Amino acid sequence: MDELEAVLSRVRERVLPEPEERERLRAAAATLTDRTREAIADLPVDADAVQVGSTARGTWVAGDRDIDLFVRFDADLDRAELEEYGLDVGHAVLPDGHEEFAEHPYVKGSYEGFDVDLVPCHDVETAGDLVSAVDRTPFHDAYLSARLDDDLAADVVLAKAFLKGIGAYGSDLRTEGFSGYLTELLVLELGGFVPLVESARSWHPPVEFDPEGHAERTFDDPLVVVDPTDPTRNVAAVLSATNLARFQHYARELLAAPTEGLFEPDEPEPLDPKEVRAHLDRRGTTPVAVVFDAPDVVDDQLWPQLRRSLDGIVGGLNERGFDVLRARAMTDAAGETDGSRGSDVDGASGDEKATERADADESTRAALYAELEVTERPAVARHEGPPVAVRKHAASFYESYVDDVDPDTYGPFIDGDRYVVEREREFATVREYLESDAAGDVALGARVEPAFDDRDVLVGEAVATLAPAFGRPLREFYEPRP
Repeated sequence: MDELEAVLSRVRERVLPEPEERERLRAAAATLTDRTREAIADLPVDADAVQVGSTARGTWVAGDRDIDLFVRFDADLDRAELEEYGLDVGHAVLPDGHEEFAEHPYVKGSYEGFDVDLVPCHDVETAGDLVSAVDRTPFHDAYLSARLDDDLAADVVLAKAFLKGIGAYGSDLRTEGFSGYLTELLVLELGGFVPLVESARSWHPPVEFDPEGHAERTFDDPLVVVDPTDPTRNVAAVLSATNLARFQHYARELLAAPTEGLFEPDEPEPLDPKEVRAHLDRRGTTPVAVVFDAPDVVDDQLWPQLRRSLDGIVGGLNERGFDVLRARAMTDAAGETDGSRGSDVDGASGDEKATERADADESTRAALYAELEVTERPAVARHEGPPVAVRKHAASFYESYVDDVDPDTYGPFIDGDRYVVEREREFATVREYLESDAAGDVALGARVEPAFDDRDVLVGEAVATLAPAFGRPLREFYEPRP
């Protein structure tokens, strides 16, 4: 434990903001809040301004430069007026800002080097009365601010740095990791960072925490943390089983062999074409890639679509005997994000506050990438009927083939106790399948389906040509870690 505390002490020095940084942020937030109140005073409706998120609670990692201001309007204000007045305030406070869209538009900009989100919401009585998802955020802030002392706040920063270091931080739907709010609730519930990792190393999912003991429903997730401000909601709903397992793995590693490296994000260098070919030679598998223009949607809409499409393609490949060893969806460098932003304000991130849209001039390419154990199948495929003893079904099967004049069909004949035929296989090679209309008949994401019609199919060493654009996800694929 002395070794662990020595490591954590050094990490604290690096990740806890210095007094000067805190003062700069405090001054910037105060000025922005004053500007917001001045803009509100010009409106024909009442509203107030509140700073939320990690920078409001003192739980941000040094170097993070995000200020989140919420403008709370009366709960009875209709949506159109909330959007109009919210944007009026946003543009008044951030004249050089631009509009983004969650459930409703908000203004994003910068001030004194800080990234600023100015978000309108409804001033509802309880989090359960929300009109839009962002309405619960001020309740999260109030709950945590009343319970986090300086020591717990410092441990929250350690926890966030740890989760960033292992690649499990971020509630966006690409990362499917821990949100800032979830991290803070876990540190609060377990009593600190060390108690959290000590507890996590022994978790057997599903694991449930209910801070206020008032769950109103059953959740079907590997980790459940009932929102103390809204008992109908699991704060960890976005967290994937993979990232929960990753957290457990590195919690055990930290306790067994403490090292500062676990708190330092490792951004892999992209693979070059030569390195891709070296991996292919070593593995003896055949890779395939289906490449197309990603639909022009925000990341939190794009990634579920890509994963659904990948599942469909993998299912189609396996059904046709092209056994998939491993697969993943990828986007090119322009579409990759680190998943570390947009997570401290839970309820205004992930599925509730859309990730920023990529620059309209930058076309994102997507790839559904798979490694296959088999890429070519025999010209015929075995098709088994029912046992001969099952009279009705067996007779139906036999009669459907007995008069078949197709010269490429063998049988029907009896093998063991069953009728069998051998028929011409629809696709003998994986390229034939992936370039056919049948490849698009699987369960693709609805927004991916139109782009899928104009796809490129790469097989074997041809995938090395993807390295200039997809080098980083290719390294993650061929050099995986827990």
